[in-house]
Amino acid sequence: MNFTRWSARLPGTQRRAAARTEHAVPPDRRGEGSVPAARVEQLTDDSLCVPAVDELPARDVLDHVPALVALVHGSDHRLAYVNDAYTTAFGVRPPGAPAREALPELAELGLLPLLDQVLRSGKPRTLKSRKALDGRTYTFTCTPVAENGDHDGGVLLFATDVTDHAEAAERLRASERRQRETAVTLQRSLLPQELEQPDDLRIAATYQPGGTEAAVGGDWYDVITLGGGRTALVIGDVMGRGVRAAAVMGQLRTAVRAYARLDLPPHEVLQLLDGLATEIDANQIATCAYAVHDPNEGRLVYASAGHLPILVRDENGTVVRTDEPNGPPLGTGGWIHTSGSVPLGPGSTAVLYTDGLVERRNEDLDEGIAALERALAGATGTPQVVCDRLVRSAGVTADHDDDVAVLVLQHPARTGPDGELFRNAALELLGGVEAAPRARAFASGVLTSWRFPAELHDLGVLAASELVANSLQHGTPPMRLRLRRTDRRLIIEVTDGDDHLPRRRRAEPGDESGRGIAIVATIASGWGSRRTPGGGKAVWCEFVLPKG
Repeated sequence: MNFTRWSARLPGTQRRAAARTEHAVPPDRRGEGSVPAARVEQLTDDSLCVPAVDELPARDVLDHVPALVALVHGSDHRLAYVNDAYTTAFGVRPPGAPAREALPELAELGLLPLLDQVLRSGKPRTLKSRKALDGRTYTFTCTPVAENGDHDGGVLLFATDVTDHAEAAERLRASERRQRETAVTLQRSLLPQELEQPDDLRIAATYQPGGTEAAVGGDWYDVITLGGGRTALVIGDVMGRGVRAAAVMGQLRTAVRAYARLDLPPHEVLQLLDGLATEIDANQIATCAYAVHDPNEGRLVYASAGHLPILVRDENGTVVRTDEPNGPPLGTGGWIHTSGSVPLGPGSTAVLYTDGLVERRNEDLDEGIAALERALAGATGTPQVVCDRLVRSAGVTADHDDDVAVLVLQHPARTGPDGELFRNAALELLGGVEAAPRARAFASGVLTSWRFPAELHDLGVLAASELVANSLQHGTPPMRLRLRRTDRRLIIEVTDGDDHLPRRRRAEPGDESGRGIAIVATIASGWGSRRTPGGGKAVWCEFVLPKG
């Protein structure tokens, strides 16, 4: 192999030589123009003349290059030359042998097909950050070298040591992985470890963090039993990524549970949450949907702060979306939220979700929601089955680019023996001295027909009597007594037209009133009160039924 011939054909050499030939100054014109004669003499002085690049011995230059250099020739890439750096890294290599034998380190890295490609195409190729047998990481650049008309050319290979850069990049990736694992752990620990299961609803949920290339967001969901047979359902999404978003999510979820215990309407809960979000972090906003299901009303009352619409499929398979009302996200302030409602009777299914389920970069958001509606229309089975089918239909995989949270609830239509366990009875109270005896007689007859044990029967009658007496003394008409049983509890509720909520207090020995709520709180498993949307209040208590 004539190395001088190959070195003369290195890329760029011909172009530079041609450029100097074209721009050479004729001898008879030297001295003309803007360059003084004295300057011309200095430029042409042999003692100061610098040799051109073409005149430098290529082998001497490549021998002292810190990068690894190798020259191969022919279709089987026979080794023509390696420089000192290459020899230091991988040892002495026999010239004239095929690359597969002479340069096993290249075969190990899978570079031989790249050499074939460069030789065929005549175009340079680069392979970045490959770890070689010596433990170092290199970036390889392969450049074609060929004579005019030579179909059996060669390839000049440069390998730059990028070990420090590769190690720094790996440390950065490891740090990002640790941060992501921390955020995922925090996120999952702040989500409900086990969903509450109300008497009248069947509920399932799923959360899937974004893929390894996406930082964890602040998606969350929750189910809160409010008592009296009512259930609150929450879903939200904190704008942002990483541990900070997960921490803000945890604070908002805790606040929602606290506000839910006040049994406020959905829009009032979001109003309180909006102010809290501003205090937590003025630069962080979040979307949230809060809904309350009351089995007595057969409706889902909801409010939304910039969140996606809830989807509801009725017993006939028709899917509707709750577009209004919808206010701005939490943390923006200055907005009065309002509540809306949608039917959710027996046989209905509702879906609450975050934008990761329906939002795609190449699609309009409405298209994603419409696709989810079509998937929900054909999804049947238990809530967990529906949840999984919706996630699969949306194409969510382990490497998805955003977090996904989905909450599915069903209000099952109960018939047969199962339906016998869910009963309702109500009595309108007109007031007067006969109201309390009528309420006691009604409660006794209903509980007897429901075949409750004698002890539970007597406690239920006593609780109904005390709640009615409290309403007669402190409330205003219209008044109503409602008894409801599920497969797990007995619920007694009295409503009236006064919005003053009762509170439990310690009655003094000489007081003639103030003991009714204390008695109810003592004998019942739980009690509470709330204001009703049309004005007035509802006071309730519940008893846990014995198993079996």
